Amino acid sequence: MNSRRLYDQVMTIFGTAMVFFYLGLAYMLLFSTIFAHVDITLRSIFAFPFLLYGVYRAVGAYRKIKENFFERDED
Repeated sequence: MNSRRLYDQVMTIFGTAMVFFYLGLAYMLLFSTIFAHVDITLRSIFAFPFLLYGVYRAVGAYRKIKENFFERDED
């Protein structure tokens, strides 16, 4: 396994972890009582972009996972 492929795999795992971070933050903003003192409208304004960006990153992470872990290495 060459170092470039290993680097791509590590970055794919990091990108996938960031997807869970963005989606988790969106969930916390919308449904958790941690931010209950903040108006629901303001929480929604911040949560929906995190949700959309998390879904966008999830699609990209899915492609990267397929590319870096399930395709044959050419070398």
